[in-house]
This record gives sequence, C-alpha cells and structure tokens, in this order.
Amino acid sequence: MNPNYLNILGLAVRARKCAFGEETILKEVRSNRAKLVLLASDIGPQTKKKITDKCNYYKIPFRFVDDRDTISHSIGKTHRVAVAILDAGFAKKLISLIGE
Repeated sequence: MNPNYLNILGLAVRARKCAFGEETILKEVRSNRAKLVLLASDIGPQTKKKITDKCNYYKIPFRFVDDRDTISHSIGKTHRVAVAILDAGFAKKLISLIGE
C-alpha cells in the first residue's frame, strides 16, 4: 500500500468529494453516488458488516486501509473509521495507490 494515498484522500476532502458517518455513507452507497469506500482496519464488526454488505449489494468497491487514527489525521477530523469517495477520478487514483 502506497502511503501517498493519504495525500490524495486529503485532496478529496478539501475538494468536498467525500462523505463521513455511517448513515451518510450508506445513503451515498444506496444512491450510487459513492465510487469507493475506505474502511479503517480497526473498524468495529457491526459497522464493518453493515457497510461491506451494502457495498457488495450495490457493487461499490471498498478497501481496508490504515487504522482510524491515520485516516482521521489525513482528513482532519477525529474518530473516523470510514470515508466514502464521491468522485470517480479520486476513486480511481486511490484504488491504484492502495491496490487490491
């Protein structure tokens, strides 16, 4: 995993192309506006199941990345375990940097 993905994530946040919060992310997935969902490696099991099941059903790609502290620091918010990327360009670049 290329650590430069955190820079792209920060750019996506500043461009307002991200959604935060479990319910907001699920809403964006249901409406097919989410192009990619990033989940912290230390996400809780219930939240993990809910978001990954919804992503699988609506065929939205998701990736597990660093822990919640690293993600929170890169986006400038506290205690974030999931981020939905709403822009196809940012999503494509993040997938290429994170890998499969």
